[in-house]
Amino acid sequence: MDVTPQQFCDDMTLSGTKVESFDVLDKDLSRIVVGQIRKIGKHPDADKLVICQVDIGESTIQIVTGAPNVSEGDKVPVVLDGGRVAGSHDGTMTPGGIRIKKGKLRGTESFGMMCSIEELGSSREMYPDAPESGVYILPEDAQTGADALELLGLHDAFFEFEITSNRVDCCSVIGIAREAAATYDIPFVPPVVKKTGNGEDISDFVHVTVKDADLCPRYCARMVRNIRLAPSPAWMQHRLASSGIRPINNIVDITNYVMEEFGQPMHAYDLDTVKGSEIIVRRAAAGEKFTTLDGQERTMDDTVLMICDGEKAIGIAGIMGGENSMITDSVKTMLFEAATFNGPNIRRSSKKIGLRTDASGLFEKGLEPENAQAAIDRACQLIEELDAGDVVGGMIDVGSVRKPQEAVKFEPDKINGLLGTDLSREEQLKYLKRAELICDPETDEILVPRFRQDIHRMADLAEEVARFYGYDNIPTTLPHGEATAGKLSYKLRIEQTARDVAEYCGFSQGMCYSFESPKSFDKLMIPKDSGFRKAIAIQNPLGEDFSIMRTLSLNGMMTSLSLNYNRRNKAVKLYELGNVYLPESLPLTELPDERMQFTLGMYGSGDFFDMKGVIEEFLEKAGMKKKCTYDPSEKLPFLHPGRQAEIIYGHTALGYLGEVHPQVCRNYDIGERVIIAVLDMPEIVALSTYERKYTGIARYPAVNRDISMTMPRSQMVSSVENVIEKNGGAYLEHYELFDIYEGSQIEAGCKSVAYSLTFRAKDKTLEEAEVNAAMEKIVKALEEMNIELRK
Repeated sequence: MDVTPQQFCDDMTLSGTKVESFDVLDKDLSRIVVGQIRKIGKHPDADKLVICQVDIGESTIQIVTGAPNVSEGDKVPVVLDGGRVAGSHDGTMTPGGIRIKKGKLRGTESFGMMCSIEELGSSREMYPDAPESGVYILPEDAQTGADALELLGLHDAFFEFEITSNRVDCCSVIGIAREAAATYDIPFVPPVVKKTGNGEDISDFVHVTVKDADLCPRYCARMVRNIRLAPSPAWMQHRLASSGIRPINNIVDITNYVMEEFGQPMHAYDLDTVKGSEIIVRRAAAGEKFTTLDGQERTMDDTVLMICDGEKAIGIAGIMGGENSMITDSVKTMLFEAATFNGPNIRRSSKKIGLRTDASGLFEKGLEPENAQAAIDRACQLIEELDAGDVVGGMIDVGSVRKPQEAVKFEPDKINGLLGTDLSREEQLKYLKRAELICDPETDEILVPRFRQDIHRMADLAEEVARFYGYDNIPTTLPHGEATAGKLSYKLRIEQTARDVAEYCGFSQGMCYSFESPKSFDKLMIPKDSGFRKAIAIQNPLGEDFSIMRTLSLNGMMTSLSLNYNRRNKAVKLYELGNVYLPESLPLTELPDERMQFTLGMYGSGDFFDMKGVIEEFLEKAGMKKKCTYDPSEKLPFLHPGRQAEIIYGHTALGYLGEVHPQVCRNYDIGERVIIAVLDMPEIVALSTYERKYTGIARYPAVNRDISMTMPRSQMVSSVENVIEKNGGAYLEHYELFDIYEGSQIEAGCKSVAYSLTFRAKDKTLEEAEVNAAMEKIVKALEEMNIELRK
């Protein structure tokens, strides 16, 4: 593929394989060639410098150096005049690189520089053969004048991918290569794994028993004789180092290399330490002790899967091998293990014993059993190619029963509907084929490759189509369907009306915790036997102050008002829309009743009647046309005994309002009168309506009458209003209380109340007699209630 690293990064990310970052190795390097030192002479004016005549292919140049490790005939990387190196000899990198110019060193001309591996932007971890101090010496067969960066593999780029947990197949070089091939629609060419092994049969030497097949679906084992430990070749060391893995020796490096290549962890045991040449896969005994390769003794329980020999445990399955069977320099015969373990069990075991490894990180995602055989065969192939030992023929394979290949019904119309595209069946199949998803023409099903464990339904196929078609190519469309009608649900519209009315009336929204302290009941003076105290306890609370679910919303409002009062805010109005949680019984046998409460609280300005006006404004906006009544007989302990009322609509209790009890205010450290109101929103939603009928502008004049009366001071004016409504007749359009008076001109214990009444007919001008008849009925009903009219 002839693409830049940035383009590759963008293309892979858009096709669903996100590139987290990338690093171009030669971004700060230029004009670096292979040079051969033809002659070395002493510097006339410096003991630690030498003068080298360096053949760079087309010519020979003079370079002055202080490198202690150069000899005549060595081939070295040379940066020419005007070229750049990435950093200094001590490994310090310089952004943009360092430009090398011809000049004089202690009076002697120098036309370039011979480079250490650090000056080439790399390190001894990547190139273990590099000297600790001095110039990097290239292989003898390097061609003089050739591009040194290409020879060292520094025209490369490193990409770091962010792999989601459902794409374990991408946790390997082969998996990423397969994704790249699909992204660019080019053939995917996996490594060719050749058959290996001599004429012997491993079954004659080793026996494997899997006692817990539910935790180990497949166990593959191969045997290698006459192990010849040696450093792995430079290309393998370089590839391992580029993946952050330190090269050790050919055997260990092969297992790590195959894990990176195939995404299949492997483990090697010294077969001479495996008692009875027997492998048993079983659960650990409770309290069993085991020392891992890192020298730590760990305690197991009976859920941890162990790899054992005939006498003892030799490894923790999928996590780490044991110190008692590790590969040492004296190893002669080795047993290779490639297995598949239960992912969730590996995850739990890793957490229990406090040990997480690269291998466990792969196993816990759920590896495909088919991959185990391919990986172990590849490892044996590398052993033969690197002459690291003699592979014994055959393979022990336990639990190799193949699961049926998954198939997903192909529904192109539904895929288009989900994506908002208009792709033909053939186009969709073309994109699916790039991901190796082939349609069976007989069943019209997509056959899912076994390595794709993330595809189970139509939506998964749609994602494959989308990522290769290009997310950026999918047109922008508006949502459609019943579920996306573009408006709030009815319940949310009522709640928005509550917000609008509260904010119009000067209230600010607050948000309170649903978690509260049991002590809040005492602050609110809730009796011990009150149903409010039947609160749900939280199993894992943050602390006692957040240990129960609230059953009433007043504590949160009072806490907020208290905070404002103690911050010297003189007048505060707050409202909250939040749930309370009312259990049917304790302990819980079913989900509690979560009821939205509209809570208002204020101090500093306004009184009971101001709050009452806010409530009535909201109910009117919610389409509740009847007038509320207020029952003062309700005795809530946290409200003032004589200044509280239950809000009644028809026969339904909607909530309560009133002045907070002075002792409760003191409990919350508030030195002002506090007025609160609480409405139960589910009841309001059930009774509300947004239906409105247009009545038109009145065409005929209204007739107004005023009525003034005296009544006992304890009698509520709502009783007068009930009489007016009941006896006013069809022509009564409106009435309004405009005066209440108590004073010297009124009998003690009584009050004067005055109302203005408006009468109007829709189809005619009212006559005096019609209005008088209605007024007489009202007056007569009032007199029957011992209410006297003032003359």
